[in-house]
Parts: sequence; C-alpha cells; structure tokens
Amino acid sequence: MTERIALYAGSFDPLTNGHLDVLKASLAVADIVYAAIGIHPDKKPLFSFEERVQLIEAATRAEFGRDGARIKVVAFDGLVIDAARREGASIMIRGLRDGTDLDYEMQMAGMNETMAPELQTVFLPASPSVRTITATLVRQIASMGGDIRHFVPAAVAGALTAKFAK
Repeated sequence: MTERIALYAGSFDPLTNGHLDVLKASLAVADIVYAAIGIHPDKKPLFSFEERVQLIEAATRAEFGRDGARIKVVAFDGLVIDAARREGASIMIRGLRDGTDLDYEMQMAGMNETMAPELQTVFLPASPSVRTITATLVRQIASMGGDIRHFVPAAVAGALTAKFAK
C-alpha cells in the first residue's frame, strides 16, 4: 500500500492550538504530514525558522505522543505546490475557520489544481473551540502581556512569554 503523504503549509509564527487541531485531523487523512514553514525574505517573523521547528516538534510530541513522529517539519520559500512535490505529497491540507477562509482557500485550491492537478486539496474545518485563534492575535495579546495559555501549546506559551520579557 502506498503511503499517503500530506503537506500543511503555514508560517506557524507561532504554532497555535488551531494549527494543532488541523494537524490532529491531518493524521487521520495521511500517514505522514509535513508541516511546511513558509520562509519569505520580506517578512520578519517573531520566531526564527529553527525556533518554530523546535516548538512544532515539542508541541506535537506532547499532544500526539508516538503519532507526533508522523509529523515532519520542513521549510519552503517558493510555491507550495513545489514544496508538496518535493516531499512526495499527494494531499495539501488547508484548515478552515470560517466562510472568509473558505472563499480564499477555494481560490487558492483552484489555482493550485491548474498548476498541479496531481495534488488534492483537503479542507479540514477547525473545531469550534479553536476557530477564533489566529497567530496574529496571539502575538498581539502576548506583546501586551496578556494570557495566551488558552490559545497555544505550553511550549509556545513559554517561548512567547520569554520573547516579550526582553
């Protein structure tokens, strides 16, 4: 039987409980899931690529136990379809929080299908408890000293606290 490989792309800056929710659902769809961190030279992330890798690995081990080993972290700096092809993925995972996400993601899925018809986009709806979480809001709350523990894994909460304590 052929291994089902999926790619879930994002900035993961920082990893949120919403991302973990999508990763958990992804493990039901694929044997291996690549969390692909987009690297954009024009953007200055809060966490370095290396820090994001460490946080994703720590959080997925803590949340998923042995299944966390099925999640691999990689970087990409071009088209997401090229990253998916490079990793041997046949599935591209996209998380949906609301109708606005759906409209945007449908456009992207259509463009990706035209460029890479061999890749199947799979939409995974966020669980109700994490639908409102965005990495941008988490960064803003953390920067103002707010309690972000309900929105991110413990390792990320610690890293955000440390980052903004400086």
